[in-house]
Amino acid sequence: MSTTAVTVVYFWKIKNRDIGFALLRMALDRGGLRRMKGVTFAKMLGTGKGETFTPRDADANRWGCVVVLDERQLDALDNSKLIKRWRAKSIEEVRFLLDPISSHGLWAKKNPFAYSSTQTDGQVVAITRARIKWLQNFRFWRAVPPVTQSLHASDGLIRTIGIGEAPIGLQGTFSHWNSGADLRNFAYKGAAHQSAIAATERHGWYAEELFARFAVRDIRGLITK
Repeated sequence: MSTTAVTVVYFWKIKNRDIGFALLRMALDRGGLRRMKGVTFAKMLGTGKGETFTPRDADANRWGCVVVLDERQLDALDNSKLIKRWRAKSIEEVRFLLDPISSHGLWAKKNPFAYSSTQTDGQVVAITRARIKWLQNFRFWRAVPPVTQSLHASDGLIRTIGIGEAPIGLQGTFSHWNSGADLRNFAYKGAAHQSAIAATERHGWYAEELFARFAVRDIRGLITK
């Protein structure tokens, strides 16, 4: 991976009247993102409350994407027809520029964040993503609420958004924290999270999983409820 790589995450909030646009572009823009110059990984994302990871969590008014690319192509991405098309329909846009601190696991059979930042302080973002085995979905859904309640009550959490490539089976979380210490306290000291980790090992919920931690280089825009 090039040392000039950067991870970019966009979230857009749209009006109800533009939900049809979003559903269409989710299908059409997947290939368009991947074909852009300098892009090594790209996924269009639906979002949700991230409380149960069932379809009822879905937020049809917020959509997003995650892109890993050579940072010399960042302006080209930001001014591309694809991004401008979403921007024109959005009533709110936020863009995170992120540098991975650590990343473990696979997303679509690769680790797209396998390059590291030297930043050790400041705000951080965590991205978790899992491909859930179909027969394990119901067991997984039953285990999620205590973890999400603990997450939302955690000190230092700025914002969390459920993310997914599909309504069922491809689930994840984008969480924004005041510091790496706050994230570590949730991940390693929270009883609910530790119980879920143990259950994961016991039941083998996931066909594929990834956890990545990022330093926040820049944020443009705001996320509202």
